[in-house]
Amino acid sequence: MQEQQTAGRPLEGVRVLDFSIMLAGPYCARLLADVGAEVIKIEPPEGDDMRLRTPLRDGHSAYFGQLNAGKRSLALDLKNADAIALVHRLVAQADVVVENFRPGVMDRLGLGYEAMRAINPRLIYCSISGYGQSGPAAERAAYAMIVHAESGFDRSLMRYAGDRDRPASGAIFVADVLGGIFGYAAIQTALVQRARTGTGQRIDVALMDCMLNLLVYELQEAQFSGPAPRAAYGPVRALDGDILIAPITPRNFAALCEVTGQRELADDARFKTVPGRAANWAAMMQVVETWTARHPVRECMAALGSAGVPCAEYRDPGAALTDPHLLERGAFAAIADAAGQFMGVNAPWKMSAADTRMQRAIPAIGAHRDEVLSRVLGLSADAIAELGAAGAFGQPAD
Repeated sequence: MQEQQTAGRPLEGVRVLDFSIMLAGPYCARLLADVGAEVIKIEPPEGDDMRLRTPLRDGHSAYFGQLNAGKRSLALDLKNADAIALVHRLVAQADVVVENFRPGVMDRLGLGYEAMRAINPRLIYCSISGYGQSGPAAERAAYAMIVHAESGFDRSLMRYAGDRDRPASGAIFVADVLGGIFGYAAIQTALVQRARTGTGQRIDVALMDCMLNLLVYELQEAQFSGPAPRAAYGPVRALDGDILIAPITPRNFAALCEVTGQRELADDARFKTVPGRAANWAAMMQVVETWTARHPVRECMAALGSAGVPCAEYRDPGAALTDPHLLERGAFAAIADAAGQFMGVNAPWKMSAADTRMQRAIPAIGAHRDEVLSRVLGLSADAIAELGAAGAFGQPAD
């Protein structure tokens, strides 16, 4: 960790205009802020709706904070002509735009890719949407759970569960997180290409495409033969909780037989080969459970771990916050808003010559207006006040 503490941030000097809302776009832009980009969050005068999402502390959303730490906030009324003119001036000084509105919304505001490219040909313009910027479904409304259902992800989980005939409910937005990460990766690639060519480009990230990339096995299976027997990893009961055991290789399986002392496991013809174990995984785990059910989770984990059998305890998310391994690795960062400090989750990579940790400060609505407009555009206090009176920052106060 010492190298990260003294290293610089790779994207220092890169300026990003973040028009995004909800999760995918804000997460993408926050990752850019983590690695040093100056991210200016353009939000409405009343603030991004995510500022109201639970969990709230004194009216401040920790959910919003996780997605927006390290950004600067500029609150603009994008229905106001002066505000749009301000954005056009900012675009001339920007490197990247991130937006995740439904296709067509930014065009109607006068902030679409073609309009912005005319102002700044070097601009990298990343759009994240449910179904992409083209095609028959492009303008459909799509949140992550919509795409989960339609991509086949939910029904794949149902099939692996084995005891369900309908997909389970869910509230973990996998598609949004993938969209943010893929958008971040594409922006990095576009920055490298721009360094070689001098020109920017449009990036089109579709949450549906992100989910299809997650279904690596399932989409190949769909093309060739029917569903083949496949191990579906699930809980086995211990004396005081559940654990997951994954003896995937022959060596793992041999170690499992030895540590549990179960001759019935080693001698059963169904479990003699890797394909046989995959086809009869649930039956194999039922045998293993006759051993685990007699021991506490901690004893099972210790015995299996010592034998080299891959295993895990089923935990609630909060357990990660005190996990010694994660703390040692620096998985979390202290971030803060007006309600105080809490823990944010760093990006899932570390670099030996770069600092990639989350930045501490979470912006209040419009907190950086005067600083951004004076530093980036050279506006005077009087000019900013005139824009305020014209409604560029929302309804002027009486």
